[in-house]
Amino acid sequence: MINRTILVGRITRDPELRKTQNGNSVVSFTVACNRRFGEQDQADFINCVAWNQSADFLANYIKKGALLGVEGRIQSRSYENREGQNVYVQEVVCDTVQALEPRNSRGSDFDPGYQPDVAPSFSQTQTAKQDDEPILDITNDDLPF
Repeated sequence: MINRTILVGRITRDPELRKTQNGNSVVSFTVACNRRFGEQDQADFINCVAWNQSADFLANYIKKGALLGVEGRIQSRSYENREGQNVYVQEVVCDTVQALEPRNSRGSDFDPGYQPDVAPSFSQTQTAKQDDEPILDITNDDLPF
């Protein structure tokens, strides 16, 4: 049997560190993961829990909106709430949590539209070297594959 999940998404709020009676660190958080549904983009909000070193890392270095990579297992559990009703919870218990953006993009001035610099496209390179080299006109029919 395999119970493994890998998520990449943005954390929906600042993590809040809690301690168990034994002194273990724990953080519960939600990751928003985008998915395509027909012509539209939609998001799934997936509950996660991290323990000990992963929880300390989240509490100390991660802020709302940061892009995270999460690896762990799905766990189902239930508990009785204050009204005496059974509540069922499914969550990802994290084995590893990684920040997937540079630290300076995760501050209080976090820009959700941030994109790292990309290499110039072919057309930009072609324009820059126009005087130096001849431009090859190759179509898909000319390619051997």
